[in-house]
Amino acid sequence: MKDHQTPPLRHGENLSEERRAASRVTVIGMLLDAFLGAIKIIGGTLFHSQALLVDGIHSLSDVASDFVVLGVMRVSRQGPDADHPYGHQRIETMGTMVLGSFLIAVGAALAWDNTLRLMGEGAVELPQWPVLVAATVSIGSKEWIYRYTRRVGIRIRSDLIIANAWHSRTDAFSSVIVLFSTAGAMLGYVWLDILAAVVISAIIIHIGWKFTWDSVKELVDTGLSPEDTRLLREVAMNIDGVRNVHELRSRRMGHDIMLDIHLVVRPEISVSEGHQIGMKVVSAMRERLDNILDINFHIDAENDEDHPHTSEQLPTREEIRERLSWHIEKLPANSRLRLHYLRNKVHMELFMEIPESEALPDAQRISRELGKYAWFGSLRIWHAHTDNQPVI
Repeated sequence: MKDHQTPPLRHGENLSEERRAASRVTVIGMLLDAFLGAIKIIGGTLFHSQALLVDGIHSLSDVASDFVVLGVMRVSRQGPDADHPYGHQRIETMGTMVLGSFLIAVGAALAWDNTLRLMGEGAVELPQWPVLVAATVSIGSKEWIYRYTRRVGIRIRSDLIIANAWHSRTDAFSSVIVLFSTAGAMLGYVWLDILAAVVISAIIIHIGWKFTWDSVKELVDTGLSPEDTRLLREVAMNIDGVRNVHELRSRRMGHDIMLDIHLVVRPEISVSEGHQIGMKVVSAMRERLDNILDINFHIDAENDEDHPHTSEQLPTREEIRERLSWHIEKLPANSRLRLHYLRNKVHMELFMEIPESEALPDAQRISRELGKYAWFGSLRIWHAHTDNQPVI
């Protein structure tokens, strides 16, 4: 019947506030990362801990990723424009992919270097107790910034900020490994320090791969999970007036969901009633999943999955009215014609006002004559008598 696209829920003021919140938490994290990175690199060098040194490089990689986050969030939180009618959130997805790729590269380089150390001479000097202090400070600081950043990311619905939060938590995990490996090394198991550096590198690679793969799936328009798709279908089917749901398609843009859905309704209802049913479906879906940004719904009079699509070659209203005038004498100009295009046939309802002195059209005869057209389905004539007496 028609397509309708619901307006996005997010507006310029919200985007501006989200951008400020993202920038604030990212700058705080960046300053903390720079401080911890310097402390751990200096401490690892002075007090003979390869694991702490790698952990410090990990922290400095957080600083680089924070710069990426700041730039991407500034661009991605702009409102829609003529060139980007759906907004700029895919830029955030690209930023997440760059961040993940960067982590993979850093982790791989560190893993390779420390694997060679582990297979070679290894560590010859024992780590000293300041390494334990630096690792403990790092654990507490990074866990705090993880919780703060993740809370902001969830509030502004930003996968990039949430990803950056998990990047911070991997630093906390790394520091836990440093803490235990250093304790073990100080007890005489010197090789534990380099093994810990390799494990930390593997964690960095794993987190980077997860960010990158999730971003790739979004960029190629991977849909919702089968569970969420089934949920949305059930929500639509429970709306009064919906006969069937088909072609439910979804894709993600950042944390938001975009939907295209076809709703099958009774063919004889009006366009406005079909639109109202569609709006009720939209409202119900947004109650179940609050991160749906946009729903484009199409109202169908029949299930296209069960029957072939109606051909565009069927005659138009003007062509049909012209054909009717050939078979109905004195077709009133004010007659109304309602058309139903179903199963590649045209079913017609003709509403006429006829003076009482004139005979009614013979619907059966007219239907027989129209039957020679392959597109003809049926004809019903509704009539009302008019009083053609002059008004005094």
